[in-house]
Amino acid sequence: MNHTLRWQKSTFSDGGEGDTCVELAAISPHLVTLRESDTPTTHLNTTPTPLAGLLHHIKTGGFRTPN
Repeated sequence: MNHTLRWQKSTFSDGGEGDTCVELAAISPHLVTLRESDTPTTHLNTTPTPLAGLLHHIKTGGFRTPN
């Protein structure tokens, strides 16, 4: 199946320098793909459950380094 993906930009990508942002597209209900806008031909595929876990971890500060 060859269809055009609908890329969605991160809400944190408004403004800033150039077009550097993370974009996401649904391939199917069970598969999503991510890319960086500055390297649009490189994709990372995953399923919604691990992606939701990663986003939750980021939103709750899981990647902050200790002071």
